[in-house]
Amino acid sequence: MKIGIVGSGAMGSGIAQVLATAENEVLLYDSNPLAVEKAGKDLEAQFQKLAEKGKMTFQESETYFDKIRLSDKMSELKDSELIIEAIVEDLEIKKDLFQKLEILVSKDCILATNTSSLSIASIASACQKPERVIGIHFFNPAPLMALVEVIPAVQTDKELIFKVKNLVESWKKLPVIAKDTPGFIVNRVARPFYGEAIRILEEGIADCATIDFAMTSLGGFKMGPFQLMDFIGHDVNYRVTESVFKEFFYDPKFKPSFTQKRLFEAGYYGRKSGKGFYDYSQNAEQPKPNDNPELLELIFKRILVMLMNEASDAYFLNIASAEDIDLAMTKGVNYPKGLLKWADEFGLEKLQNELDELYQFYHEDRYRCSPIIRNLVKQNKNFY
Repeated sequence: MKIGIVGSGAMGSGIAQVLATAENEVLLYDSNPLAVEKAGKDLEAQFQKLAEKGKMTFQESETYFDKIRLSDKMSELKDSELIIEAIVEDLEIKKDLFQKLEILVSKDCILATNTSSLSIASIASACQKPERVIGIHFFNPAPLMALVEVIPAVQTDKELIFKVKNLVESWKKLPVIAKDTPGFIVNRVARPFYGEAIRILEEGIADCATIDFAMTSLGGFKMGPFQLMDFIGHDVNYRVTESVFKEFFYDPKFKPSFTQKRLFEAGYYGRKSGKGFYDYSQNAEQPKPNDNPELLELIFKRILVMLMNEASDAYFLNIASAEDIDLAMTKGVNYPKGLLKWADEFGLEKLQNELDELYQFYHEDRYRCSPIIRNLVKQNKNFY
C-alpha cells in the first residue's frame, strides 16, 4: 500500500518505521527540508541499530529503509492510498492541511489524523468528503507501543472503520475502537495519573520522588507520574490536559494544575529541556523518597481509585468496550493491569466508599463516583 505521512518529527518518523517494516511504500513529507534530512538520518540509524541488535538482518534493515521516501514537496503525496497526519496539535492548522490534501489526492484516498485529543469530527468538517476521514492514533514511541486507537468521526463511513482496523492489524499493531470524545480512551482515562499526583504534591502530602516511588513500588507502574510527565514533556502533556479540560466543557475533574502550567511557561519541559519536576543536569542530586509504608499506601490508593473511576466513567459513557479500555491502558501506556479488571479485584463497594470519602472531604466534582460503580454495587455485579 502507498502511504503518505505528514510530519517528520518523532511520531511521524516512528509511524514511517512501523509502516515500512510492514512492507508498505511510505512517503514521509515535511515542509521543513532540514526536518526531512534529520528524519532520514535518524531512520537510517534506527534500522541499522535494529540489525545490530539482531532484531532483523542487515539486508532487511536496508530493504525497509529503502521503502521510505523523504520529501519536502506536498505534491508528491498525490498517489497515496492513505495519508496519516502527524503534525502539531492545533485544530486550525490540521483543518487547513486536510483541505489542501483533499484537493491533491484521489477520491478514494483515506485521510487519517494521529491527533491525541482533538475532535475528529472537526477535522473532517474541513473536507468535501468527510466520510473518508478517521483517527489513527499511535502511541510514542510508535515502533515499540503495540496499541493504536481507531477513532471514527460521526461523518466517517462505517465500512472504513473495519477497513482501517484490519489495516492496523496488518501492521502488527493492536487496534481498539474509541468514540470521538476528548482524549479518546488513553489520554482521557490516564488524566488522574498525572492530575491526582500533582494535587497530592500541591497539598504538601508528599514530594515527587515519594509519589513516584509509591506508584512504582506498590502499583507496579513502570514509571511514576512525575517521571512520566518529564519523559513525555510538559509542552505535550500540559497541552493535552488543557485540551481535554476545554473540550469537556470545563468539567472540573479534568482541570489542569498551575504547578504544571508554570513549568510549561518557564520552558521546563522535562528531560528534553534538562529540567522539569526533576533536575536532569549532569551532577544534579536526585531526591530520595520517603519510604513510610502508610504514606506510600495512602498515595497509591488515592491515585488508583481515581484511575479506576475514570475508566469506569469511560465505560459508562460507551467510549469503548470494557475489554478495549483495559487493552488500551495496558498496551497504550503500559499499565500493570487493566483498570476495570483491577477495580473488580479491588472491590467495587470498597472503590465506591473510597471515592465517597474523598468527595465528602473535598466536596469537589473531581471525586464524584461513576454511576456505573454504584449500579454494579447495587446489583452485586462486577465489570467482568
